[in-house]
Amino acid sequence: MKVPSAIQPLAGWGNFPVQECTAYRPERRAELAEVVAEAKEPHLIARGLGRAYGDAALNEGSGVILSERLNRVLDFDPDTGLLWCESALSLADVIEFFLPRGFFFPVTPGTKHITLGGAIAADVHGKNHHQEGSISAWLEDFRLLLASGEIIDCSRERNADAFWATVGGMGLTGFLLDVRLRLKRVDNAYVVVDYEKVRDLDAALESFALRDGQHAYTVAWIDTLATGASLGRSVIMRANHAKTEDLPARARANPFQVRTRSSLSMPFRLPNGTLNPFSLRVFNSGFYASHRNGRVVTDCNSYFYPLDRIAHWNRGYGRRGVIQYQAVIPPDHGRAGVISILEILAAANWPSFLSVLKPFGDAGPGLLSFPRPGLTISLDLPAPGAALRSVVQQLDETVLRYGGSVYLAKDSCLGPESLPAMYPQLDEFRAIKARLDPQGRFSSSLARRVGIMDQ
Repeated sequence: MKVPSAIQPLAGWGNFPVQECTAYRPERRAELAEVVAEAKEPHLIARGLGRAYGDAALNEGSGVILSERLNRVLDFDPDTGLLWCESALSLADVIEFFLPRGFFFPVTPGTKHITLGGAIAADVHGKNHHQEGSISAWLEDFRLLLASGEIIDCSRERNADAFWATVGGMGLTGFLLDVRLRLKRVDNAYVVVDYEKVRDLDAALESFALRDGQHAYTVAWIDTLATGASLGRSVIMRANHAKTEDLPARARANPFQVRTRSSLSMPFRLPNGTLNPFSLRVFNSGFYASHRNGRVVTDCNSYFYPLDRIAHWNRGYGRRGVIQYQAVIPPDHGRAGVISILEILAAANWPSFLSVLKPFGDAGPGLLSFPRPGLTISLDLPAPGAALRSVVQQLDETVLRYGGSVYLAKDSCLGPESLPAMYPQLDEFRAIKARLDPQGRFSSSLARRVGIMDQ
């Protein structure tokens, strides 16, 4: 085979776990087809920019396709906002090129350094899920390379079962070659953000219910170390895309030009334990105190991607890395479920950095898609080890008890016994996967760990 390979240690953004994988980096589609057909490893999985936190894009002892060079723009219709591109094009590239032309990515997670293929494989959601759904709501169609070498067109009308198995399917149905999706038209590169401090979880939930319908985007920073009467105290940050009249005078002359901010970098991994209950309690108190109720106009990068300003910011968690844990709890049990999660963290005295709470809207048809109605809470839990795994097991049990599920794109610890209850369409997914990939060629460490596929 002409495409070179190398055995190397790989990890997700959480730097946990680290696994030895055989990496291939095809630069053209012919080379990609060659890897899929001839790679000697039993399993292959695509990897984009490595922003899945756990082992979704790892393949211990097997093959990983590094796809970032398959990232061409193929066509764009400025009348409809329909973008056709290869799947490894990044959100950052989309925004850099198309925002000055009046278009923004319709659903974005907290980083723009992910590929469109990864976004579809995880059916990513953003701060606007309660109004505009996940990325699949904006997706027209895609072409999928199967393990057999066959290429199939997938949409809501054509090969619809493969379409909805691939959306949220964690790369297990095949390799996404190219996609077509609609971008969102915007008037400028700014958003109007309303800040609201709330004293506890009940106040946050009441505010969600009363005000979320007025904003396209909603997210709340939540203090997971607050207890007692302050349990769940939060800072809610809601936003809408700005209109021209909202802009400050300095921005109206060139409304799509975003002020350049100095970029920072975390040059090395901080010592293990830097993020501890004491340091995070100080940080949380300062963060909560520094915010005031009010409205500001800010650029899209500052609101959607504040941490992207700091290159390698995940090094701040130390050499042991971090588990990012995200769960959704159905509406009828949202309050009780979130309280139980916060109480588990408090009892364990385990700090969480960058804890986020937000509402979800209706579920999409993706068979393994994560978003569904309810409350979702996302936690960064540093220093993976036996003690933290015990805490995460308690969180899993709580989520199951309240009828919720965890997000596979961020998961590092879930066991196979929990998956069927969290993803009730699992058997349907397995049946479609077996038809598309009868030899189980596309697999990952995640898929085998959680029991989507056999070992």
